[in-house]
Amino acid sequence: MGGKSEILTLDPATMEYGPKQKAKFAPLETAKQVEDLKGRLKVLYKGQDKAGEFYRMFHHMLFAYASNRIPEIADELYKIDDALKAGFGWEIGAFESWDVLGVQKVLEQMEQAGIQTAPWVKEMLAGGNTTFYKTENGRRKYYDIQSKTYKEIPGSGSVIIPEYLDEKIVWQNSACKLVDIGDGVVALSWTSKMNTIGGEVLAGVNKAVAIAEEQYKGLVIANSGANFSAGANVGLIFMFAVEQEYDELDMAIRQFQNTTMRLRYSSVPVVVAPHGLTLGGGCEMCLHADAVQAAAESYIGLVEMGAGLIPGGGGTKEMVVRAADRNIKEDIELNYLQQLFINIGTAKVGTSAHEAFELNYLRKGIDGISINSDRRVTDAKRKVLDMYEAGYTQPLIRTDVKVQGRGGLGPLLAGIHGMWRGNYITDYDRLIAEKLAHVMCGGDLTQPTLVSEQYLLDLEREAFLSLCGQKKTLERLQSILQTGKPLRN
Repeated sequence: MGGKSEILTLDPATMEYGPKQKAKFAPLETAKQVEDLKGRLKVLYKGQDKAGEFYRMFHHMLFAYASNRIPEIADELYKIDDALKAGFGWEIGAFESWDVLGVQKVLEQMEQAGIQTAPWVKEMLAGGNTTFYKTENGRRKYYDIQSKTYKEIPGSGSVIIPEYLDEKIVWQNSACKLVDIGDGVVALSWTSKMNTIGGEVLAGVNKAVAIAEEQYKGLVIANSGANFSAGANVGLIFMFAVEQEYDELDMAIRQFQNTTMRLRYSSVPVVVAPHGLTLGGGCEMCLHADAVQAAAESYIGLVEMGAGLIPGGGGTKEMVVRAADRNIKEDIELNYLQQLFINIGTAKVGTSAHEAFELNYLRKGIDGISINSDRRVTDAKRKVLDMYEAGYTQPLIRTDVKVQGRGGLGPLLAGIHGMWRGNYITDYDRLIAEKLAHVMCGGDLTQPTLVSEQYLLDLEREAFLSLCGQKKTLERLQSILQTGKPLRN
């Protein structure tokens, strides 16, 4: 119909083909609202419909199979979980999932269903050991079948995972947790959808810096979620913008800017240890840290252009500062500014931490890479201590940032016009790019001028707010919220 093909599906009841019917199951809809993976597992396992039955049967068979493969394919249970995570991309392994659902409870349901697990599981429970894993003094341990005791996972002694240090919590709110990771260093982590950054996370960062300044040598910012952060809370920005609550939106942007500047000008060293998606606001946190210790598989970038905005948490300002700090000839300096402008204007994302150096999101000689993502926090802690022992001093607020004014704005606008005339960008892309160029050149100045960071932050915030009043920006924000995909309009 209309040149479009339709795929029909066979109905087993009538043995006739008909339009495809999308199945809906209540547990799946409920689970979608649960951000925490472990919480989702519990919701799905308790489902009372066909989806719940399938889910329980799948896990019962998985647990029975995995337990019976020891020692056939591995002597230790943690190796099976590691294989599932490394080889199949699972966030948690089979035995970790069993721990989440409750070993004793699941075993009883397996027996009721006539599914037999390996004898050693019952022996473990009979010995008073109720989980396959446990944490002691921040060290992850597994149940060893041969000795019937818990042993430390080999190599985990050099790994710090803040989420396992509940007994060392220094401070927490509903989104963030600050833990003592030893040697006078604290680590901040948070949990939210895609680890986005909202008001509670910003409050947590400020509180963490304040506590670290009073009682510790330094601060590490990291988490163990699937991604470090997908950026600022787009839903909150959209809500303020669509309701035209510009005072609240202005306050939210100021809070974000003040938080990143708090990281930059803290009196103790701050190291951010990102991994996975590190976009928008997550990238801006990295840009303002004293150092970054990124996992090799980190995807770092300022992607706000795709949402119809410019980086508003200090990211645009920081790119200008980095261009100004290039102690080279003015014409080359302008070329460098153009390169950074293109990175933001095209929402370039480093496909690895190594590429992030090429895109100038990471700095050579200052920032580092951890090939093993599990070692990020340990390596970041070492950086904090190195800076502290070297006599770290609080940086001075910058008032000597060189901006190019009209001399830099002209070439940037000419490039934007050429892209627009060549149909590489839309009319609205052109508008956003022009606002970005205006900020990165320090506004309409007649000549290169030295300005303060606050001057650039004010320009950045003004441009961000003006774009939030545009219909096409609201359409882009709405597309991201509804489909997860950027809209070109």
